[in-house]
Amino acid sequence: MEQRLASTWRMSVNEKKFIESSLLSDLRADGRRPFDYRRLTIKFGREDGSSEVQLGNTHVMAFVTSQLVQPYRDRPNEGTLSFYTEFSPMADPSFEAGRPGEFAVELGRIIDRGLRESKAVDTESLCVISGKLVWAIRIDVHILDNGGNLVDAANIAALAALSTFRRPECTLGGEDGQELIVHPPEVRDPIPLIIHHLPVAVTFGFIGKESIMVIDPTHLEEAVMGGRMTVTLNTNGDVCAIQKAGGDGILQSVIMQCLRIASVKAGDISSKIKNAVESFNTERALRKIKRHSSSSAVEVSEPAQKGGTELSRTHVGRLNSTPEESGVGQSNGMEVDGKILQQETSRRDSGAQSFIGGPSSW
Repeated sequence: MEQRLASTWRMSVNEKKFIESSLLSDLRADGRRPFDYRRLTIKFGREDGSSEVQLGNTHVMAFVTSQLVQPYRDRPNEGTLSFYTEFSPMADPSFEAGRPGEFAVELGRIIDRGLRESKAVDTESLCVISGKLVWAIRIDVHILDNGGNLVDAANIAALAALSTFRRPECTLGGEDGQELIVHPPEVRDPIPLIIHHLPVAVTFGFIGKESIMVIDPTHLEEAVMGGRMTVTLNTNGDVCAIQKAGGDGILQSVIMQCLRIASVKAGDISSKIKNAVESFNTERALRKIKRHSSSSAVEVSEPAQKGGTELSRTHVGRLNSTPEESGVGQSNGMEVDGKILQQETSRRDSGAQSFIGGPSSW
């Protein structure tokens, strides 16, 4: 509970008493009820695998990258999934730059357990060559502003980024058929990750000797709470992970109550993530259609330019022809030229009559 202890110095005794007394009356400083979440906003960058999440005043960004590595010996057919967090002093004065603190390590473990140990991402589909090359997926979460409940915000950002990430397609080629070819996005469409379910983290805060329980605590409520429990579930009601930090032990009846509440909240958050991802995929498809239409217009104009170039080359060739070459069939050429001259003269005269002043004299 390093974050809770570091935030205590900012609050006076009266502020702490006010928060505790209001929670006893099922009231919160921001007007929410005990089991209500703050406003959730999910945004995506133009690149695949980047997300930005705002949960109240908490601001988090996540980025997903991939690279080809050698697999572990005990799992030669599976890729890897790793999670890293970055706490900036800009987000909270209690965060120190450089070595991650205790809370940063705990946050990474909570999200890593919910994602990796629950088999949410199909790691076998990340295998390229068994025992030689697999894809290593790395999730980097950056804390931009600490408004409380960083675990849930970071978990949502990681899930949103994974849902929009696409890795390059690989094939084997070359003379011996063993040369690995990584195709760029312009050549072949990237491949999205296979995600079986979305493990959503729901955090409960316990205040006043575990008698008061709230969801999505703010940084002020974290400063006065005695313990915290994070439950990770999916929409099927499967419990992926449970993490209890600080405070006394919790009764079984309280844990079951938290699981029932968290199951409902996880379904709501999963729906918001899926809707946001669907909107992003639609916009990405529209951008792709626009790029293809513009490239098709360029390809259509190129043959016309090519034909004009060939015509000009033929005309120049006729002008540069030698007298001996032009003398062949000269009489026929004179007759044709005479007809063309008559047609050109009549065309000019008919066109000139449309102007004021009558036909022009040549």
